[in-house]
Order: sequence, then C-alpha cells, then structure tokens
Amino acid sequence: MCLPAPAGASVLYKPCAGTNNFACASLRVALDPSGATGGTLKLALRRHRAAIGEARTAIVALAGGPGQPALPFAEDFAEQLGPIAATRDLIVFDQRGTGESGALSCRAFRHVRAATPPPAAVTACAAQLGSARAYYGTGASVADIEAIRQAAGYEKLVLYGTSYGTKVAEEYAQAHPDRVEALILDSVVPPGGPEAFDRSSFAAVSRVLREVCTQGACRHVTSDPAGDLARVLSRIHGGGLHGRVVSPAGKSRRIAVKAQGVLSALLTGDFSGALRASLVSSARSAALGDDAPLARLVAMIPSEEEVEAEGIDVPLYYATSCEDEAFPWSRAASPAARLAQARSAARSLGAAAFAPFDATDALRLSDIPACAYWPFATPFPPASDGPLPAVPTVILSGAYDMRTPTSNAREVARAIPGSHVLVVPRVGHSVLGADFSGCAAKALQALFASRRISPCHATPVPSRLRPPPLAPPRVAAIAPLHGYSGLPGRTARAVQLTIGDLGRQLALAIETTANAEALLSQPSLRVGGLRAGWAKLTGGGVSFHGYSFVPGMTVSGALRAESAHLRIGGRGASAGILRLGSHHMLVGTLGGLHVRLSASGERATAIVGSDAAARHALGPDGSAAAARSRLLAGRLERFLGA
Repeated sequence: MCLPAPAGASVLYKPCAGTNNFACASLRVALDPSGATGGTLKLALRRHRAAIGEARTAIVALAGGPGQPALPFAEDFAEQLGPIAATRDLIVFDQRGTGESGALSCRAFRHVRAATPPPAAVTACAAQLGSARAYYGTGASVADIEAIRQAAGYEKLVLYGTSYGTKVAEEYAQAHPDRVEALILDSVVPPGGPEAFDRSSFAAVSRVLREVCTQGACRHVTSDPAGDLARVLSRIHGGGLHGRVVSPAGKSRRIAVKAQGVLSALLTGDFSGALRASLVSSARSAALGDDAPLARLVAMIPSEEEVEAEGIDVPLYYATSCEDEAFPWSRAASPAARLAQARSAARSLGAAAFAPFDATDALRLSDIPACAYWPFATPFPPASDGPLPAVPTVILSGAYDMRTPTSNAREVARAIPGSHVLVVPRVGHSVLGADFSGCAAKALQALFASRRISPCHATPVPSRLRPPPLAPPRVAAIAPLHGYSGLPGRTARAVQLTIGDLGRQLALAIETTANAEALLSQPSLRVGGLRAGWAKLTGGGVSFHGYSFVPGMTVSGALRAESAHLRIGGRGASAGILRLGSHHMLVGTLGGLHVRLSASGERATAIVGSDAAARHALGPDGSAAAARSRLLAGRLERFLGA
C-alpha cells in the first residue's frame, strides 16, 4: 500500500524492506536541469514521517563526498536529529550518480590501485562517462533538491549537510533563499570551496596538535608537538626518514616514511582520537631519533583502494570535483600546462602557506594531479553567488577537525547573519556522529526551540585521547615499577607498557580499518609488535608471540579473563613467568624477584575502542557490527584489566 503524502505531492512512498522507520520512493528528474539536453535519471528517496501532524516542511539530509550515498545513513540521521524531526518529515536521498541513484562507474578505474588515478585512467573515465559528465556537479544536486521539494509539496526545507553536503546546502540556500526554513551545517565547506590547495587544513595543523595537548595531556611526552612535527618533516624533506615495521605475521620490513603518509595520518585522525594522540607521541619519538613508532603508525593508514570500500563513488567524485572546483589554471590549457600553472600558483603562496609541509605536499594532497587530465565538459550553469539567507543556522565544528577546520565555520558564519558557530572540543570531522557529550544535539534542539545555544565546555581529557608514553629505547631506560628496584622493577614496568601498547594497537587496527565490519567478523585480530613478534586477540583471550615493545624484552604466552601465563624474555630484561592473580593482577617472578603488577598497565581505557571509536570505524549504518565492536571492546577490558 502506498503511504499518503502532503497535499500537492506527486511522490508515492511504499514501505521499505527491513525497516519500519522509513518509506521508500523514487523520483525521475531531468539529466540536464536547464532542459537544453534531454534525458532523465531516477533518484532513490527515503522518508521518515513527522510524528506530529501533517508536515508542511521537511528536513533534507545530505551526505559527504562528493560521491557518498546517503541512504545507508538514514537511520543515523533520524537518531541524530531526534526531536527536531517530530514536526517535520525527514527526507534522505542518494544524490545523482551515487548509490541507488544511478551510481557512476568507469572501466578505467576498476583496477587502479593508486592514491591518485594515473592520467590515462582519468582521461579514459571522462570519455567513458561521455558528455553526460557535465550534469553531475553540485548545481545539478541543488536542482534535484528543488525538484524533490516541489514534487513532495513542501513549503520549505531544513537543509542538514555534513562535509560536502554543507556545500550543497549552502548553494541551495543561495539559489532558493525563500524556500529555506533553517540550516544545520556540520563540518563545513565554504561556498565556492573547497579551495584548490586546502590551505585552511594546513593552517590548522599546529593548532590541532596544541589542542591535543591541552590540560597537560602531553606533560610526559612533549612540550612542543608542532615543533616535533616540523623537525620530522624537515628530515623527510631533507633526505628521507625510514623505519622498521613488523607485520601482523611478525615479519619485519623497512619502509620509507613520506610526508604524504604523515599528512594522511593527520587527516585520518579526524576520525580517530586514539590515532591523533598516538601521532603526537610517534612524532616526538622520531624527533628524538626513534623512527619505528611513526613508521608503524603510518603503515596502519588505509590505502586509497581500501578507502574506496567506505562507499565513495570515485567516478562521481571526479565528475563533480573536477568540474566544480576553481583550479589555478586555464581550462583551455593542456594538462602539462595546467600542472605548470598550478605549481607556479602554489609556489607563489610562499612556504608559510603550508608549513610545516611544503607546496609539493599540498599539490599531492589536492585534486590537481588528477583533474589536470580531466577533459572539461560544458559546465552546468554556475551556482548563484548571491547572499546566504538570514535564517536560523547552527554551524558545527570539531575542534580537532583538519579536513574542514573551524576557520571554515567562521567564514560561513560571517556570511549568514545571526548564525551560530558551535565548536565541540575533542571532536574531529562529522560532529553529530562523533560528539557523545550531547552538546551538539542540545544546540540543535535549542535552535528549533528559539533558545540560546550554550557553548560546549571542555571536560577532562579522557585517557584514551592522551598521547601514550614514548616508546622506551631499552629496558634500562625505564623507571622501575613503584615499590621495586633494579632490572626486575624496570622489567615489570616494561611488561605494563607492553600490554598497554598491545591494547592501543588493537584499538587502532579497528579504528583505522576501511572495513571494520569484515575485520570484526573474523575469529581473531592480529597486530605486530613495535620491535618484533606479534599478538592475537580472540574470543578466548590475548596471545603473545615474542611480542616486543621495548628493545631487549619479549612477551610470549596467553592472557585470558580467568587465567594467564606470560613468559618474559630477552637479553635486556629480567626473565621470568607471570600468572594471573586476584583483581586482574599479574604475579610471579622476574629475575628471581617476586613481583605483583596490574595487568592493565596504563589503564586500558586509553586503549579500548569504546562506543565512539567503534561506531566511527564501522560507519553509521553498521548497527549489528557496532554491537560486535562493543563486544570486542568488552573483551579488551576483561583481558587487559581496564
């Protein structure tokens, strides 16, 4: 049975399979919104009906990308908006060229495994898409939203966008200001953005690193995280930096740590507080000459082909980005000339624009290397450059966000009279999905209740967001465990540090994987040690196989909820056996001395994935997988004594 729609509506909804919260529909729209070229495409829609009355307005939720489908996140949008949707319908749709709305595909990209597709693949993909590639820009999505509004019979819309979705929302508001009731902009891209060289992201690096160290969080690690990073990048740019990495199978290899890898780690930190904190410690270690922690961290960052598993439609990404962005070149120029013009433009900005990175790093991060080879189609008419309407607006910004930093939020706020910027502490990109303090959700409720929006207050830094202790160069350099002395006391403390390191690596493996659903469906999770060996987490416990965090000391054996048998060895340590005693304490002898130590080391709450990290790692649509990740976090708590 079709569900009723608002008066004047021509969109007919039917029950969706697998959910009682949303109804499903489709809407045919013109391929070319100007009407100059024929053809249509079908948009896939979901609607969550207002609980109170017959809605005359609707919230339209817009995903990021460009190229990210929105339908998989429909339930999460409804949960995040909460009571705001009580008197308004919630509309979620896959933007044209993504998901169920005619996802684009290119044969040329099928076997590409590089961060940036090679020039021939970019040119071939554009040719395979044909002249229709001109109609997948942001302006076309704006026209689709207006078509949905008209067909569904709504008087006004609330635009809720995240990341690239904010750009779509802003351009709709510019084009149809009288149809906008309110704006919710989360992690904003300014109108006309993104800027070709991502200068706002580079400008945010030092500030974000200092933010990580507030409230003395880096007291025993570093006093100058930005300076540490600058010294590391100076080494990389000056002659190279290399470190040895141990695989989950225990095999060691030497890798080059490149500026692009460090930059990727910083940006991945937008979604992983533990990764961001670990980067501070790893950079400090590298600044002091120990490159292994940074090499291991960089090696964990997913490759580009793994990132594609997150659901970004890559052909759509380039069809939109290459046509929409304002690049520093003439579109009529050849690819080689475009690249030369871009390099010249980057150099003209000066070294300070990208410090502690450089212009070459900025070019590699950008879309310039790919889009220089994109044969531009006749563009969709540019979006309105008119003013943004003075409607109720809240702009959410994560204090740690480097992709769309707070400077972007303030820029957009200056363009919307009466808008409110809410900066959320200890949160990176995509605030509503990552802020478990409830501050952002309260701000939304206040906006629609016409109440004052209260600022977020920084609570004490959670242990899992504090940079971990620096990796010791040897057992003899470690202060003995309290109450003990000599090498046995130092070895006991090294055991705690090793268990803490294992927990962090397990959590980071979950948080940084591009496919945590598949990872958590496996019977075990393996990680390599910093210096040697490997360890495995299973339903039965944690097993160590020559796992080494401190040079000269290894841990082997098993740690379970009900028992433990750990063998401590290595030339630089006091050998011995530890077993599980009461209250999650490890007891035994090291170098002939009886010892008793906590199995949790640095209190593994700094390690365990927790709900926030688990939800991010899985993506908002993984409810069943999220439950499994909470189970995994529980295992870590039990086995590591958190």
